[in-house]
Amino acid sequence: MYFPSLIWFWIPLSLADSGNPHLCQKICFCKEGALFVNCSGISVTSDLTFPPETEHLDLSNSNLYSIPSRGLRSLWKLQVLLLRDNYISQIEESAFVSLERLHKLDLCGNEISLLGNSFSLGLISLRELSLASNRLQKLHYKSFRDFENLQKLNLQNNNLSSIETGAFRSLTRLRQLYLQNNRLHTLHNGIFSMLQHLEVLNLEGNLIKHIAPGAFTSLSSLTILSLIQNKIEHIRFKTFLSLQTPSTHILLSDNPWFCDCDLQRVFAKLHSVRRLILDDYHNVTCLEPQVLRNLPLSSVDTQLCIAETVTVLVITFTVSVTVVAAIVMAERNRKKRTGKHWSEDSEVSYESHH
Repeated sequence: MYFPSLIWFWIPLSLADSGNPHLCQKICFCKEGALFVNCSGISVTSDLTFPPETEHLDLSNSNLYSIPSRGLRSLWKLQVLLLRDNYISQIEESAFVSLERLHKLDLCGNEISLLGNSFSLGLISLRELSLASNRLQKLHYKSFRDFENLQKLNLQNNNLSSIETGAFRSLTRLRQLYLQNNRLHTLHNGIFSMLQHLEVLNLEGNLIKHIAPGAFTSLSSLTILSLIQNKIEHIRFKTFLSLQTPSTHILLSDNPWFCDCDLQRVFAKLHSVRRLILDDYHNVTCLEPQVLRNLPLSSVDTQLCIAETVTVLVITFTVSVTVVAAIVMAERNRKKRTGKHWSEDSEVSYESHH
């Protein structure tokens, strides 16, 4: 039996709705009565229009240089929009304002360098957004303000060097945030505020060297935190102690660790906290000092404080000896000033008794 709704087929222009000759043009594939429109890999123009009943629209690798705003205006049923691997560099103001039912938006692999303040306008139902492999340099706090239902945000492989405080504050339902392979240097206090439902935070492959003590304070649901391959030399115990999830897996390998007694104490404390799981601890290696370079911290951590302890003991002994010697010398000088030696006092006392 033949079921045309279950297969992909060409829709010739002559079969298009007579009310709109552009519906489902023959250059694209359509499926299930034009609910699924696939123009992937086919060069299209930005003024192309689509069937108003479209729910899934794929315009990936279609040589687009701008968002086809005109064609999107009537797609009030659209749930998935794929625009990846094009040449889009700018997003016009309110480009997606009519897409209130959109669940997924993929802009991966374009040339976008800036998200305007109205970028999220209209996308009140969006759950998944990918802006990976673009040219973003900074995130502004108004760009994501209408994404209250967003659950997954992919920003990996950009040039992000700064994130304004409050940039994520509207993303109260976000569960996954991917920021790997950017150029972030610092994680300041409040950078992840309001992300109480975040479960996965990937910061791998950045330039992070400094992490403020309260950077992770609000992440009460975090289960995976990756800081692999950054520029971290040292960390504070309090930085991770603020994570209150029953179990958080923390990845810290491939950083230029400066291995000393302080670092050993920090990791010892982290190991004592049951809810914090250091999955790759055995791959954490020392860069400095030179004598420990490339050695796993786990193989030398019990020795890092020994030299310091010996030094402290030597210093304590030296100080004690010095203090005792000073007391003896002071007593001798006092006796000399009185004209008598303590031994003379003893002799006089002895003779008086005999």
